[in-house]
Amino acid sequence: MAQSLTTFAYLIASVLFILALRGLSHPTTSRRGNLYGMVGMGIAIVATLLRPGMEFSGIVIVLAGLVIGGGIGTYLASRIQMTSLPQLVAAFHSLVGLAAVFVAAAAFYNPESFGIGHAGAIHGGSLVEMSLGVAIGAITFSGSVIAFAKLQALMSGAPITFKGQHWLNLGIGILLVVLVIAFVATGSGVLFWLIAIVALALGFLLIIPIGGADMPVVVSMLNSYSGWAAAGIGFTLQNLLLVVTGALVGASGAILSYIMCKGMNRSIFNVLLGGFGAEAGGAAKADGSGQPARPVKSGSPEDAAYIMRNAGKIIIVPGYGMAVAQAQQVLREMGDLLKKEGAEVSYAIHPVAGRMPGHMNVLLAEANVPYEEVHELEEINPEFAEADVAFVIGANDVTNPAAKTDKSSAIYGMPILDVEKAKTVFFIKRGMASGYAGVENELFFRDNTMMLFGDAKKVTQQIVQALQK
Repeated sequence: MAQSLTTFAYLIASVLFILALRGLSHPTTSRRGNLYGMVGMGIAIVATLLRPGMEFSGIVIVLAGLVIGGGIGTYLASRIQMTSLPQLVAAFHSLVGLAAVFVAAAAFYNPESFGIGHAGAIHGGSLVEMSLGVAIGAITFSGSVIAFAKLQALMSGAPITFKGQHWLNLGIGILLVVLVIAFVATGSGVLFWLIAIVALALGFLLIIPIGGADMPVVVSMLNSYSGWAAAGIGFTLQNLLLVVTGALVGASGAILSYIMCKGMNRSIFNVLLGGFGAEAGGAAKADGSGQPARPVKSGSPEDAAYIMRNAGKIIIVPGYGMAVAQAQQVLREMGDLLKKEGAEVSYAIHPVAGRMPGHMNVLLAEANVPYEEVHELEEINPEFAEADVAFVIGANDVTNPAAKTDKSSAIYGMPILDVEKAKTVFFIKRGMASGYAGVENELFFRDNTMMLFGDAKKVTQQIVQALQK
């Protein structure tokens, strides 16, 4: 009876997790989706603590872990800046991967506790699950650590490549498969740790050749890896809920990665093999002073305010620079003032704007920008040709026309926001440096582009002040 109640509770939690994913698919239902997820996790934790065979000492250890981990998580969540959220997510993925490795090791050295046999005679199916869990977990851990280091600027965001890199990855991948087969056949402890070490190396090598422009896809794919690692360990633990939730995370992360790859004109197979975004893009050309060799037009916030006050249709394009400057609140204030002047204001979101999927959507929602004014690339692109003004605040690579014309560019083939088609383009930027992909933006030099140099928040505040006069 008690086991049936546990299974039923897990079923309810699984349904809530599915509803959570459904809710998170749209900004208007995202809060409800988060609530479903939290309630589902609460039910899952209580059901696990009350499941048959759970000893008091085990309950105490789990509760202690919840208190410590929950306290750390609450502290981090209350202090984290939105600009640091992508690297925080990458760090969380690394912990999921590491947990999978630890659980697999615990099951290997104490199989009796997991009901999968005894030392030296573990069930063959459990050895398969265990080896897959430790391999995927180790790849997730090391890959996520590299992603965190790139996003946190602890290492260069540029692709790190060397001759024969793809062949080396292929060789290590084949070696990993051979080790898994040998481990399943022998149950050797040495092979178990060799699988972990080789997988750690593979995760490292898969991520280092990936450039900054592709980092949002990396975060999404590592999310998928962490889900599959959890699902594999769920089989070892004979925990139905862990299998279901791991599969949900793995499948949803893979689907999101596919959608983002499509949005960037990347191959999903290149993502899996760690070979995309590895070509160096054209560097910004400069003279001896470090300034661009080609002239650009620059203006003042007052100039921008005057032109936008007389515009009928304005499309705002937010990017990572807006997140760094925390300019979303003042940007919404500017949009409200322009709407009072009679302008139609929209926000254009590129699938990979920012450093993780949905980064810009979250920031705009935080500023209470109406959901109906926020549009995705496919929906908004046809409207740029009709826009009087395209206001680009901190976005770079996702607006670069070189993605359409320069075959040598690292971003060639990536669908971009067609901001260059607007009558006037205002581009807020601190300087003329290239974007995260290391590619010079051709938009800077277009006749209809006016650069507004300075901090995104301060420049926008000055525009707001000019509009209020």
